[in-house]
Amino acid sequence: MKAYLALALSIAFEVLATANVQLSAQFTRLGPTLTMAGGYLLALYFMSLALASLPIALVYATWSGVGIVAITLIGRLAFGQILTPPALLGIALIVVGVVLVNGFGSRA
Repeated sequence: MKAYLALALSIAFEVLATANVQLSAQFTRLGPTLTMAGGYLLALYFMSLALASLPIALVYATWSGVGIVAITLIGRLAFGQILTPPALLGIALIVVGVVLVNGFGSRA
């Protein structure tokens, strides 16, 4: 269970960091730039903890898939970005892939 908590924290910090890439205005705003850098460092740290007992395919598929969906929602709600139907279909396929990896991937 600790591994899944570490994975959840890794995802949360990655999403925080990615949202701050836009807010950093090409690294010209110090606060968002530092938040971004710290967020990515913490995301990778917690990912390494999750990898101590979970397979890398499961961790990375979940990390990237949930991160993509979360940052897409943030892009829409916070930044007013709108995706085309084909882009939304692509994200849906990513979600399906994450479900398949988690449901049928190796548990070694």
